[in-house]
Amino acid sequence: MTKVSIEDIFDIQSVSAPKVVPNSSSVTYLTSRTDKDEDTYYAYLHSHNGQGNIQLTYKDEVIGNVCHAYNGNMTAFTAPDKDKKTQIFILRHTGGEREQITFEKDGASNPVFSSDDETIYYSVREGKDTKESEEEKDSKTPKPTIINKMKYKSDGGPSPYGIFPEKYSQIKKVNIHTKETEVVLKGEANYQLHDLTDTGFIYSTDQSDNPDFNFSSKLYLRKNGTDQLLRSDMNVFKAELSPDGSHILMTVMTRQYKNATHPHIEVLNLTTGDIIDVTTALDKPVGGLVAQDTQQNIDGNPTKWISNSEYVFIVSEFGSVNLYQGDINGHIKPLYRGDHNIFGMDADESGAYLTISTHVSPSELYKFDFETEELVQLTEVNKDYVSKTTLVYPEKIKFSSFDETTVHGWFMKPADYQAGQIYPMVTNIHGGPHALYANTFFHEMQVLAAKGYAVLFINPRGSHSYSQEFVDAVRGDYGNGDYKDIMAAVDYITNKYDWIDQDNLGVTGGSYGGFMTNWIVGHTNRFKAAVTQRSISNWISFRGVSDIGYYFTDWQILAGLDDLGKLWHHSPLKYAKQVETPLLILHGEEDIRCPIEQAEQFFIELKYHGKETEFVRFPSSSHELSRSGKPSLRLARLEQITGWFDKYISYSEEGK
Repeated sequence: MTKVSIEDIFDIQSVSAPKVVPNSSSVTYLTSRTDKDEDTYYAYLHSHNGQGNIQLTYKDEVIGNVCHAYNGNMTAFTAPDKDKKTQIFILRHTGGEREQITFEKDGASNPVFSSDDETIYYSVREGKDTKESEEEKDSKTPKPTIINKMKYKSDGGPSPYGIFPEKYSQIKKVNIHTKETEVVLKGEANYQLHDLTDTGFIYSTDQSDNPDFNFSSKLYLRKNGTDQLLRSDMNVFKAELSPDGSHILMTVMTRQYKNATHPHIEVLNLTTGDIIDVTTALDKPVGGLVAQDTQQNIDGNPTKWISNSEYVFIVSEFGSVNLYQGDINGHIKPLYRGDHNIFGMDADESGAYLTISTHVSPSELYKFDFETEELVQLTEVNKDYVSKTTLVYPEKIKFSSFDETTVHGWFMKPADYQAGQIYPMVTNIHGGPHALYANTFFHEMQVLAAKGYAVLFINPRGSHSYSQEFVDAVRGDYGNGDYKDIMAAVDYITNKYDWIDQDNLGVTGGSYGGFMTNWIVGHTNRFKAAVTQRSISNWISFRGVSDIGYYFTDWQILAGLDDLGKLWHHSPLKYAKQVETPLLILHGEEDIRCPIEQAEQFFIELKYHGKETEFVRFPSSSHELSRSGKPSLRLARLEQITGWFDKYISYSEEGK
């Protein structure tokens, strides 16, 4: 057995995006791998037909957006064309080479077959109807960008500033045989196609008179050319017509608690117009918002009809993502619960196909049989890695925080733990804050354990998979209750295990976890070393420079520039001169979510006051560095983290 290493990202594969093939016993899925030589990622299409697994694509590229024809004879997916634009291709199950169906200038996505399998609907992004002369197109002279809207950039957008040209998501369709295309939905708004009906389709749009402050969408049913408004003033994640066309299953999220609101399920009866709220009373969010670092190409499917009246869905609860069943009358029941993360789901009348990860299994494909209620594993892509590697299974912990709130989390012993020795510990804090650590594989945690550190990671207030009250509790209170939850966790676990060296504790986190790391070192000297990643240090400047800043501070800090005192009170930069903990600052240069100026300010202020700090900038890296950034830079990031802790955190004599 070998210990987990940083370079294990090249050995771990991700199994994701199961899709049932109609009129067959087959399901397709993606396997993704990280390529060291090319410093990139590849995803391949596979099929399981009840007898075994078959690889369907072999080209080194990223396959995505898989869907199948109603007759089960064709599969559509997106892949790069010769110009590296994402286009839609079809693969005929009778044989032959794949066929490119779209030739859009800026690419295409989200294919959906019509019921007769003659047409594919898809999404494109198109700008306003402006025309450039050939001379203008060929000109190499730089041109200024004119900005009129507040939502003008996005993390992961065109480098280096994330500024998108003013374009909108439109819906088009293409005839599979003639390749002729037609615009279905178009305008100065974003349109999303959810499902097709016999006489039209279900779609949503964010069309608004005030798009800068619109964070919801409207759901419509178009029938024989006439639109019927179904839902408004909420985000619509998915809307799916029942097989008999009588009901629509909707996964939606209101803005009652802004972005802390639980996504929930509603069922609309198209005959009566009645809507049943199915899951709000469950007081847990539908879907998964799990923080992890190895699961790739997640399709995020929350629901699926399995008959005219029944459906299955996934729910995040108490640090797991589980499978539930519901019906059109609003009844629900759990089908498959456990210490796991279901991050991919599709289903038919016989069972649900699930991609599942646990603390000691990166991901595999399974089938949950509805009749026998048995779970059968269908793939073993990570079997060799798991069988030869020493993986630490964490202990689940539960404790009472300062105000008697119950908080959950996990604790990992060092991989080479031996009774009687003393070990250092690292506390790791997730981002969000409305995400969750979960019963899922986390390479970074395993690396720290393999390096000889105990690892503590919890879900402080603000984390998902708990009650709406718990998720909402962090808003307007950053650095208070959440900070106390984390420190209470450190107290709980160090009091429980006397082999933890309380003089050698480390702390790290990214995004909101980076904010909290900055906050912690400005408010306590409990930790011997700290690493802050893609962090926030100054809410005043964050408001204007982040792609989400102007509304995120309103939603989360509950303050704008008319309340500078509150923004500054919650800013770690205010407390920089109090920092005594050696702090490593890691940040991507093309991070638009938490722009690098946040790191620059904190670094300069710390250096100004003579503090022990170092600043590492990652080129060509967005906010997604730790999850989908360049593999070489992901390695460098982990080397920086472990190197900093190794430098400042030492074993006691008993632990050597």
